[in-house]
This record gives sequence, structure tokens and C-alpha cells, in this order.
Amino acid sequence: MPEGNKTEKATPKKRRDQRKKGNVFLSNDAVSVVTLLAGYAALRITMPSAVEHLSSFFRLCLFSAQTLSASALAGQLPEILKEGAFTLFMAVGPTMLVIVAAAMGATFFQTKLLVSGQSIQPKFSRINPLEGFKKLFSLRSVVEAGKGILKITILLVIIYHFLSGCISVFVNYMNTDITAVSKDILSRLSSMILQIIIAFIVVAAGDFLYQWWDYERQMKMTKQEIKEEYKQTEGDPQIKGKIREAQRKMSQSRMMQQVPQADVVIRNPTHVAVALRYKPETDAAPVVLAMGLDELALRIVKVAEEHKIPTVENVPLARSIYASAELNRQIPPELYGAVADVLVYIYRLNNRDLSKELNQTDQHGAT
Repeated sequence: MPEGNKTEKATPKKRRDQRKKGNVFLSNDAVSVVTLLAGYAALRITMPSAVEHLSSFFRLCLFSAQTLSASALAGQLPEILKEGAFTLFMAVGPTMLVIVAAAMGATFFQTKLLVSGQSIQPKFSRINPLEGFKKLFSLRSVVEAGKGILKITILLVIIYHFLSGCISVFVNYMNTDITAVSKDILSRLSSMILQIIIAFIVVAAGDFLYQWWDYERQMKMTKQEIKEEYKQTEGDPQIKGKIREAQRKMSQSRMMQQVPQADVVIRNPTHVAVALRYKPETDAAPVVLAMGLDELALRIVKVAEEHKIPTVENVPLARSIYASAELNRQIPPELYGAVADVLVYIYRLNNRDLSKELNQTDQHGAT
């Protein structure tokens, strides 16, 4: 897909899918700088203890070499090796643990504790020469190459300044106490490392911003991709529309089948029609069997006429029932009186003396 067509921000679904695949935002330079800072801090803190352990071990080695015979020294060698391993762990172990913890923390902080095995699964595209050739001349490759050259240049410049500053004092070291020389060299090395860290922090900040921009650029989607994703998650709008239409027709069909059971249809000549049933022995109040607008209203009236069900034109009442009543439910109490009048009129036309029951219904609504 051409990059120019990807103008839309990535949807939450795409971000979740890409995250499952292990494709998340990550700045390796930021991880390196955090690791370097943590290692430097740990080294400064553990340096006195490390020097003490190393000094003790070297004294043990010198003492054993001076006082023990060759055969005795050979017998003592396993113990010396164990002591050497312990000394190495005590001198370097804490710093290494801090470096590992810092690297993991910086990585998980950026990836939000993501652990995915899909990113290490074998893929043909990774060994495809054509894909490799394309990546070689991609924007990312150019940026990574430029970033590598910049870091090497920074290192060379800082090391050059460090060595040029030390050359002038190297001669003085010949007549200086070894302890003072060691402290001076360590101080200069510490200063050089701080300069490297500061320079790399600037590089890492730029890399962080670039990686974020590049990640968002790659995550962008085309409008067609968003439409396809919507179809996959929400369903094809056309299909959903057809389903709703089928459901509406089925509902209308069931409703129309109830019209012949109605006692009266109240209509607003052509726009609204409501079919009501009232059986005093089973219904506490008139029940809405069918109602509709426009074409559906005409269909209700037509079915009513075919089954010789009386229709009454009452514009306000038809509109009120349609607006406030529900299908297959009793009409609201505030409409009892108006509907009772209509039913009384119909019953009188049919010579059915049910006005007493209807008046009782009206009184019930009034209470």
C-alpha cells in the first residue's frame, strides 16, 4: 500500500493486533542510555567495595606465590580459584545486576510489559534478499546509519580530548605516588564517561522522538483499511441493513396478522392507523394490536376493511395513541376516556350493549 494513501491514525484494534505481533514502539538508544546511567551509578557506589575485594584477592595470590612451594600452591589452586570467582562476583556482580535490571525496566516501560513470541518466529521475508535490499535503502536504514556515525564521531572526539588532556600530565606521573596517580586517572575517566553519557542522552532524545514519529507513520491506515476493519468488527453495513429490513418485515407481518382480531381501527385519514382490541372478559383496558404510519397505515386500514372491522377517523386520538402507546400493550390511562367513547360508538352501531363495561374502564382510568 503506498505510504501516501495512509492518512488516517491507527485504530485501537490495529494497535492491539500489532501489539500481539510484537510490533510496539521502542527506542533502543533510550534503553542504552538508561543502562549506561544505571551502570555508571552502580559502579560509583560499589567501587570502594570492589577495590577492597580485589585488593584482598591480589594480596592472597601474592602471599601464596611467595610462601608456598610449587606442590603446595598446586594443592591450594582450587581454593584460590573459588576465592577468585567469589571476588569477581562481589566486584562486578552488583553492577551487572543493576545494568540488567535497568535494561529490562527501560524496555518494559516503553513496551508496557509486552512479552510476545511472534516477533522471534522465523519468517521468509527476513531472509529474502529483495526485502533486505529494500530495507537497506529505506529511510530507517539511512537514519540508523547516520545515528551510528554520529555516535562514533562523538566517542572519538571525547576520547581524543581525554587523551590530549592526559598527555601533558603523563610525565608527572613518573614522580607521583601510585595512589594519587590512580585517583587522578579515575577522576579523568569519570569525567570522560559523564561527557559520553550527556552526549548520548541528547542522541537518545532525538532517537526517541524519531522512533515515535516513524512508529506512528508506519501504523497509519488508509480509509479503505478502516472501512474493512469496521466491516470485520461491526459487520457489513449493507448486510446489517438487510437483516434489519428482514426483521422489520417479519415484525410487520406478525402485526398485520393481528389486525383481524381488532374491534376498531382509529385512523388519521391516510397517515396514522391504530388497531385496538377490547375484550371485557380478558382485557382490563383496550390493547394495541397494530399501528403504523403512511403506507403501513393504509395496509392496516385495508386489512380491517377486508375483515369488516369498523374504522373511525379521529386525528388527535390516532396521533396520541401512536405517540404514547406500545404494541401489544394496553393504552395509557389518560386515553381511556377518548377510546371508550369510540368503542361505545362502534358498539352502538353493532347493537352491542357493552357501554356499561366501557364506562367502568373510563372510571378506572379517571381514578
